[in-house]
Amino acid sequence: MAAQPLPDAPDRLFWTRRFSLTTRILAVNVLIVGLVLGGLFFLDTYRKQLIAERFKLARSEVEIIANALAEAPSSEHAALLARIGSEQQLRLRTFDARGMLQTDSFVVGEPAFHFIDPETETWVQDFARWMDRSVDFLVGAPPVPPYVPANDDSPARKAQWPEVFVAEQAGQGTVMLRYAPDRTPVITAAAPYGAQGETLLTMRNAGDITQSVRSARQTLLILLALGILFSIQLSLFLARTIVQPLKLLSRAATRVRLGRDREVVVPRLPERGDEIGTLARALSDMTAALRERIDAGEAFAADVSHELKNPLASLRTALDTMESVDDPDLREQLLDIAKADVRRLDRLITEIAEITRVDAELSRATFTPVDLFALAQGVIGGRTMAARIGEELDLTFAVDSAPSSATMVLGDAARLERVLENLVDNAAGFSPHGGRIVVAFHDLGEYVEMTVTDDGPGIPEQEREAVFERFHSVRPEAAFGSHSGLGLAIARSIIAAHDGTLTVRDRTDGKPGAVMVVTLPSLEPGA
Repeated sequence: MAAQPLPDAPDRLFWTRRFSLTTRILAVNVLIVGLVLGGLFFLDTYRKQLIAERFKLARSEVEIIANALAEAPSSEHAALLARIGSEQQLRLRTFDARGMLQTDSFVVGEPAFHFIDPETETWVQDFARWMDRSVDFLVGAPPVPPYVPANDDSPARKAQWPEVFVAEQAGQGTVMLRYAPDRTPVITAAAPYGAQGETLLTMRNAGDITQSVRSARQTLLILLALGILFSIQLSLFLARTIVQPLKLLSRAATRVRLGRDREVVVPRLPERGDEIGTLARALSDMTAALRERIDAGEAFAADVSHELKNPLASLRTALDTMESVDDPDLREQLLDIAKADVRRLDRLITEIAEITRVDAELSRATFTPVDLFALAQGVIGGRTMAARIGEELDLTFAVDSAPSSATMVLGDAARLERVLENLVDNAAGFSPHGGRIVVAFHDLGEYVEMTVTDDGPGIPEQEREAVFERFHSVRPEAAFGSHSGLGLAIARSIIAAHDGTLTVRDRTDGKPGAVMVVTLPSLEPGA
């Protein structure tokens, strides 16, 4: 939900009286310019991310090529290195156990790249390199050793490449970054291979990284210069009139109405304490709320479309195949597949309809006192009977004895029962044969905590928020297609509408398993 407009505070009025309109508008625009300047230095983070990705690629490449060399006859190494170097734009070298060069792809084949002499470049490139060094200095970037192309013409021993020694000691791929004289990143990687102590060294000219960062930086500088000029002119103009804010709001409202710009920002005019400021904040809140609803609807529609495609495709394939199959057994199998897909579609559509109705229905519902303990007994009783009838379940369901305090909350009994059913079903889906699912209650004073504990594999910490997302489902192969991935999302929506929380944690007894934790306001706090 969009934030509500804040009432005008006394200090805001003091700000309005103390500073002129021109000063306030200039301050806002200078702040924007400052943010743009900050973006210039965030380009360093962008460069680091690009280099980190290339490091991963280089390590993977050198290990794959080393494995290929180890498996190939030595007589084919030269041709193999020449072909790979040409295809992957790499320079590949191999060294024997004494450190002497065996094969160089630039010698046995055509060079895949070359470095540019800075002396032959224009002042524009010199300025770009100066900017590179300046940004590195300002952000405190660690020094990078230079790459000297002349060393490649000297006796090519592996002593020139420390990463080769590191790779031999570590027994795995090692990556290193150097800068060529023209500030081109040179990424080298080394990995041992073979039984005779040989080592492979790869080299990549990563000049595209430098070009990408410089291009973005040049664009930012141009936009910054234009932004400064525009901000000054606009600020001076706005200082002479009060009509401009109304025009600005009118244009923004028109763009929102026409839907031509998804990123329209309606100015809130926080410095104004008059009717124009009130109107601006109201329009901004309305636009943000409208955009949230539109985005949520589009995202949900995309998710629904994606989830419905799989069973529909499977159903169509099964039906199309049945027309050309004469074997009764095979036709029966295809019919079973089609029936399963229909059931899956029915389950998806039912739960999709439910999750779209939850918020609206709960906003109109009248909450009544609900005993969570009695609710749990009913749900667990039903699951216990189902487990006895279906031998394949082989699960035990239980409710711990009620705590000394009340387990009464204010809510919609049917929806809270749905939450408990979803949590118990989710626990059953991950519990092994013979597992035990326990519902327990804990008195937290102003809140009632209800937990559902299973004997399953548990949920990794990094996945504990993702499990509550719509259509998120990670199930064993045996359960594929039997779950929509909406159960926990529906449960969290219901609990949120009751001013509660739904989270997941590990078991406290050290055993494997997950604990779903529901916290709701108690009807009788402190009872």
